[in-house]
Amino acid sequence: MHPDKTAALDELSTTLTTIEKVMNPEELSARVRELEARAGDPSLWDDPAHAQKVTSELSAAQAKLRKLADLRGRLDDIPVMYELAEEEGDTALADEELAALRSTIEALEVTTMLSGEYDEREAVINIRSGAGGVDAADWAEMLMRMYIRWAEHNDHKVDVYDISYAEEAGIKSATFVVHGEYMYGTLSVEQGAHRLVRISPFDNQGRRQTSFAEVEVLPVVEQTDSIDIPDADVRVDVYRSSGPGGQSVNTTDSAVRLTHIPTGIVVTCQNEKSQIQNKASAMQVLQAKLLERKRQEEQAELDALGAGGNASWGNQMRSYVLHPYQMVKDLRTGFEVGDPQKVLDGDLDGFLEAGIRWRMAQRNDCED
Repeated sequence: MHPDKTAALDELSTTLTTIEKVMNPEELSARVRELEARAGDPSLWDDPAHAQKVTSELSAAQAKLRKLADLRGRLDDIPVMYELAEEEGDTALADEELAALRSTIEALEVTTMLSGEYDEREAVINIRSGAGGVDAADWAEMLMRMYIRWAEHNDHKVDVYDISYAEEAGIKSATFVVHGEYMYGTLSVEQGAHRLVRISPFDNQGRRQTSFAEVEVLPVVEQTDSIDIPDADVRVDVYRSSGPGGQSVNTTDSAVRLTHIPTGIVVTCQNEKSQIQNKASAMQVLQAKLLERKRQEEQAELDALGAGGNASWGNQMRSYVLHPYQMVKDLRTGFEVGDPQKVLDGDLDGFLEAGIRWRMAQRNDCED
């Protein structure tokens, strides 16, 4: 085998060994055995919500073990693949497998960097149009489509809780949940202001327009979180759901608006069929917002003591340029691609990986 290939395999093996140390297959196996015993107890389903959590954790732990074993097996098989391929004089398939293996191992390495307090959680995403008028509203809708496409490509279910449509085109705001392990840790690097530069389709003179939209990413709140919201602190308003152009979606007052009186935070939900379901979903988003507010306050206290880094949330973090040239560039990491349409169609993995690595480097700098 060519020395370059041998060196590449050695490097991948070292990376995978580091990943195995972090993920700890022995500990995972013990956890799987424990969860299997609990899943086999018939009384578990007396509490369906708890049973669902147990079975989901079991499935995730089993999948992690399978993935580690599969990667180690594939890595061990590659030298044999190259040996056979060199005898036949064509190493194309072996080269493809090596490239695919590198991509998978590097992606798994990024997952091991998701060690924040809430990183394992599912994610609530809020998108709001910013400066730029109708173009900004259209841009907010494009961003929502981008994240939903990314989720669909990666087999993550999305529940849309609320969309506030703009009058002419696009949306004023949207709230949706991306389900799956580590969705908050993965998508939280998307938080901030996203800038679009293009020839405006709404300008009859065909002028270039710059518009902004704000992305907020929150962890889904669990029962173990200490976020207590007294009933007296929340005003509940109900109203009729509406769609684009003011079209009524529902003939009953099932949409719900929650106002958290102490902070002024407002959350709406109109996706579900019943008022009770909408109120429950809105309360989940409100709890997520209050949990994030609490986290930011604690972080601010640490920063004041010199223990934290510079908060970049709310700042412009990525530019999407469609004219006069084609490029999407992350202003924090420097990662860029020359095909904006692919990105807008949900090809975000490169940006997410670069963002997670950048965040890890920032944390390490703060600890030094």
